[in-house]
Amino acid sequence: MNANFKLLPEAVAIVGATDKQRILETLAKRLADSYSLDQDEVLEGLEEREKLGSTGFGSGVAIPHARMDDLTRPVAALLRLESPVDFDSADAMPVDLVIGLLSPSNAGVAHLHALAAISRMVRDEATYDALVNAADAEALNALLTNISGSGIDRDAA
Repeated sequence: MNANFKLLPEAVAIVGATDKQRILETLAKRLADSYSLDQDEVLEGLEEREKLGSTGFGSGVAIPHARMDDLTRPVAALLRLESPVDFDSADAMPVDLVIGLLSPSNAGVAHLHALAAISRMVRDEATYDALVNAADAEALNALLTNISGSGIDRDAA
């Protein structure tokens, strides 16, 4: 199976962000640092998408996403929050798991497939619980490596 998106180990972290804006800023920095992107451009893209409506997916998960010219394939970052944060989700539940996705501007269906893969992964209750309860970033990475059929490419190349 072809991977739907790349998620490098350095793009995974447990963070103490306390509001939606801080989450977006932290996510933009993690994406920029992990994939050699411009942090301001990443943040601007995430904020622009968020203005269209909350990317709070529901059930404790947010999937902020944007499209960028500088990419050749979808890339992602995962933040597990130390404490749940209000993200204006449709179900009004605070989020504790944030998966950011950036796709090439012309990605079209590839962007939708990556969003769908992320959605499937976090909808699985056992997977969600394991991610939320992971002891540290190393444990998160181990879990992500072992999620079969997730659409995640974990290789650095």
